[in-house]
Amino acid sequence: KDSAVEQFRARYADPSITREDVFHYIYALLHHSAYRERYTANLKRELPRIPFAPHFRGFSDAGKELARLHTDYESFQPWPMKRIENPGVPYSERVSKMRLSDTKESIWVNESLTLAGIPPEAFEYRLGTRSVVEWVIDQYQVKGESDPNREEDPGYIVRLVAQVVRVSLETVRVVKGLPDYR
Repeated sequence: KDSAVEQFRARYADPSITREDVFHYIYALLHHSAYRERYTANLKRELPRIPFAPHFRGFSDAGKELARLHTDYESFQPWPMKRIENPGVPYSERVSKMRLSDTKESIWVNESLTLAGIPPEAFEYRLGTRSVVEWVIDQYQVKGESDPNREEDPGYIVRLVAQVVRVSLETVRVVKGLPDYR
């Protein structure tokens, strides 16, 4: 018997609540900006506190959408980034070390390609202290013998960056639509 599910069913007087519903509720709650702000110090050193929000289904539905966004990110249409090509250099999508511009409006991919048109809201979805977009830029670069480029799919990283921009924007939209958790 799952005691957490039973607690949620009793609290919300809803016997139809499932384990997946509780997972999605918690997933959304952990993304709530006010929750993160209130428990910032606690989340660094202890297990998260899970309050019963007034609107269980609002959180559960949002958490389901967030989980879909975060697990199926490679299936989403890439954000329509503007490709700025350097006419003096043969076109390539191969990455060695991407760089984000100081204004965070573009990403230098290589000498032949810069991606532009990143909406500022894309940087609001964060993993710890960095945005997910910044995390991908840092992780997808050649480091020693580790090369993230795919010979069979040379546009993979450029497409991934644009997909992450889309998922970040969608995540921000869902999180901003969350109900109050208190």
